[in-house]
Formats: sequence, C-alpha cells, structure tokens
Amino acid sequence: MNNHNSNEIKFKVQQQFGANAKKYVESKSHSSGEDLKMLLEWTDPKESWTVLDIATGGGHVTKLIAPHVHQVIATDITREMLQEAKRFVDLTVSNVNYIVADAESLPFLDDTFDLVTCRIAAHHFPNAKEFIKEAHRVLKPDGRLLLVDNIAPSEPQLDEFINTLEQLRDQSHVRCYSQNEWQSWIDEAGFGLVKANVRKKQLEYQSWVERTTSSNEQISKVALYIQAAEKQVKDYFDIQLTRNAIQSFKLDELIALIEKK
Repeated sequence: MNNHNSNEIKFKVQQQFGANAKKYVESKSHSSGEDLKMLLEWTDPKESWTVLDIATGGGHVTKLIAPHVHQVIATDITREMLQEAKRFVDLTVSNVNYIVADAESLPFLDDTFDLVTCRIAAHHFPNAKEFIKEAHRVLKPDGRLLLVDNIAPSEPQLDEFINTLEQLRDQSHVRCYSQNEWQSWIDEAGFGLVKANVRKKQLEYQSWVERTTSSNEQISKVALYIQAAEKQVKDYFDIQLTRNAIQSFKLDELIALIEKK
C-alpha cells in the first residue's frame, strides 16, 4: 500500500476515534468479553515486566494488566482516544505512561518489552505486516505478543461480506485479515506460535452500528446490506432478525499468543 493511501487511512482512524473516544471506553464489546479473561491467563504477567499496549483504544487491556506488572506503556495513534483511556485507567492504577504512536512505526528501542498486547485494533492498520515486524523488534528475546482481532473467514464470499459490512459502518476500517494472513506475517517476522484460538463473538447490533456511523442514512445502508445477504452468509454470521429489525450477529475473533524466537 502506498504511503499516500496509508496516511489517508491513519487520518480517518484519528478522526473516527477522536470523535467517538468515549463510546469506545464504554463499549460492552471492548470493556468486557471472554478474551479479556483469556488475556490474563495466557500472558501470566510478572511483577518485573514492562508491557506495551498498542492501539490501547479505551485502555481496557492496560487497566487489566497494569496491577500485575512493573510498568505499562499505552499507545494510540489518536490523541483524544489516549486522553479518554488515561481518564479511565488512572482511576485505579498509577504505573502507566501514555504515548501517541503509530503501531507500524513504534518510537521505542529494540528489545525493550517483555510483553506486547494489541486487542481489537489491527483491522484499522493499513500495513498490519509492519505492525507485526515492529512488535517483534521492540520485544526482548523470548518476549511475547498477544494479538486479539476480528478476522475474516477463509471463504471469499464470507470475507467480502464482513469486510464490506465493516467499511459501510466505519470508514476507518481497513480489513479483517484472515488467519492465514496473520500466520504468514508471524512466520516471516520470526515469531513462533505458542497458542491460538478462534471463537465466535456475539455483537449487539444497535450499539455496534451507532458507535461509528454519522447519519441515519449510513445506518440504513448497513441494515439494507445485512438484510440483502444470502442465507449461507446470514447463517455463518448467525444474524438474528426479528420483524426485520437486526438484533445481533457473530464475528470470528482470533486470539493468538506468539513468542520472539
């Protein structure tokens, strides 16, 4: 992807998250969820650790992990988002620093962190492969990256549906990458897979669609696109419709723990 496109996407991300920062702090799908519990179990954080939370968003991972470690550096490309995260996190912990930073070009030295986390954010990265390379670079040898993100199914029709749907709802969405894409970047960067899990995550439709849309017209487009989907697509994403109102649907979410070799 050329730099012009990449910069344009990052600007859209800053606009989108800047305008909706508080909604992300309060969002149910961001503030709770099975993956947050798994995150603590899988990473088993140690008191001596320095942790980097990339694209912290509402700060939910930072808030969860900070009490267990020496220090957390929370980064986000959007200053307003980081400001909201700080308000939320600083209520309970005091070992967090906040830095405006781009996930694909981190302002940290090599071999700095024991753990890097990135949760429900990478679908906004125009060059996710660069993010994986950067995470590898800033991790200490044997350091680990915990990645959580919505992924696209390997079936092209389902991939196209979920990515078109996300783009209709949120102009800063780049792509839900597939598990195969992630795996190839992980291998290429020199990471080894410790464990991975793909689960179905249910999203309540109304709050999901309202979090990023800016007009009723945009909301209607999203609803029409879902309603027009073929049966196998509706079945796969478990789209729940009652009297033509959309109640909920399910996304595939990847949780992967990888280690710097």
